Amino acid sequence: MNWTAFVIFLLLFLIVTGIGFWAARWKRADLNLLDEWGLAGRRFGTVITWFLLGGDLYTAYTFIAVPALVFGAGATGFYAMPYTIVAYPFVFLAMPRLWSVAKKHGYVTAADFVKGRYGSSTLALMIALTGILATMPYIALQLAGMQAVLGAMGLVGEWPLIIAFVVLAVYTYTSGLRAPAAIAVVKDLLIYITVIAAVIVIPAKLGGWGHIFHTAAAVLPTRTPTPGALILPPKAYTAFSTLALGSAFALFLYPHSITGVLSSGSRTVIKRNAALLPAYSFVLGLIALLGYMAIAAGIHPTTPTMAVPLLFLKEFPSWFAGVAFAAIAIGALVPAAIMAIAASNLFTRNVYRQYINPTCTDKQESRMAKLVSLVVKLGALIFIVFLPNTFIINFQLLGGVWILQTLPAVVFGLYTRWFSSTALFWGWLAGMGVGTYMAIAQSFKSSIFPVDLFGVTIPAYAAVWALLVNLIVTVVLNMIFKAASMKEGTDLTAPRDYVSHGESA
Repeated sequence: MNWTAFVIFLLLFLIVTGIGFWAARWKRADLNLLDEWGLAGRRFGTVITWFLLGGDLYTAYTFIAVPALVFGAGATGFYAMPYTIVAYPFVFLAMPRLWSVAKKHGYVTAADFVKGRYGSSTLALMIALTGILATMPYIALQLAGMQAVLGAMGLVGEWPLIIAFVVLAVYTYTSGLRAPAAIAVVKDLLIYITVIAAVIVIPAKLGGWGHIFHTAAAVLPTRTPTPGALILPPKAYTAFSTLALGSAFALFLYPHSITGVLSSGSRTVIKRNAALLPAYSFVLGLIALLGYMAIAAGIHPTTPTMAVPLLFLKEFPSWFAGVAFAAIAIGALVPAAIMAIAASNLFTRNVYRQYINPTCTDKQESRMAKLVSLVVKLGALIFIVFLPNTFIINFQLLGGVWILQTLPAVVFGLYTRWFSSTALFWGWLAGMGVGTYMAIAQSFKSSIFPVDLFGVTIPAYAAVWALLVNLIVTVVLNMIFKAASMKEGTDLTAPRDYVSHGESA
């Protein structure tokens, strides 16, 4: 048990807990309304949104998994950098339109928008269920990141993790989205301090960057069963590029990302953040380099996810290792809270209110969302307690495959009503089926699936292959349905709902 690291960790955790409970009084409003509890009244400005989205997207598992992948495979792990950069132009173009129409009609989720745009409860239900499915293992992965930190300090067993997430559940229940938004400020400051210290102190202790890269270049090809590489080999180009591209388009389709966007105070706030958030991509690149540092430091973890915690313990004094571990753990709490809120918003608005209790009051709706957020966290906790981490990681591979299949209905719907809801449904079903089959065929061990086209084998991200099938089915069926003059649901939105005053639709 590393008591010095643990005391520092516990002190920072208690400070964050206090902030979480205090957040119920921040920007005081009626938290018995789903719009206030689940979206904080859509009033966050540029600075808070920047911290919230940063805390939402750059999670504890980013701090653990990205360098772990670099530690085990080398250059492939750097796919996370281009994908986060590509994502923000997409945010700049599409998300202000979603914010505007959601603000106009009181939409809380992407499924709300789909129902209003296409007049189809069935398609909206599928979008909602897809979002919930993709989010659950994502929350479990945050727990895996925290578990790695607790284990590095010598806290064995499940009770420390259970206690931490009981505390998280309570202040999320009372404060809603305000809690992770307030905590995100502390989390990001701790992460920046940790990363800056790591890239200055550790290379100096290891003999400089030249030695680090030289050691990594020698060690990575010896990895078994799959050798790694310091420089990406040509045969990995299509896998790397499709993984980056598919992940970029999937990132802001996740319910927690959309929740962060819809909580913004204006379209301008979203555009500013699309320009400012790439600063996190710079930090992400530095975090990825921790994988090479761990190789040069001679770290031999039982699992790659322990590489960074063990590196910090070896190269930092115990008190600063406690600060770093707190940064990682708090980096788990923030996104886990937002993900639970987003999943509960989807269930409450698009399942409970739509199918179970259509006449529920606003107070009943908010209470149900709070209760579901507890159930979601409990489900994630059960994942981590009763399933090995490898299984959770494997399930997460499906998350990106599944959520990307909502792109045609959500993103295309922001620009055109040409697509039929029925065609979109069958396209979604085809994409989900193909993507899930590819994951199963790979035994959930890889998100890259090789496809033979005209005698050429092309390995690419399974989510991209599934999306191509989705689009082909959607377009072909849409043309057939249009030719047959199939009746469509009523579009409750108007072109002016998607733009601000002075802009054209």
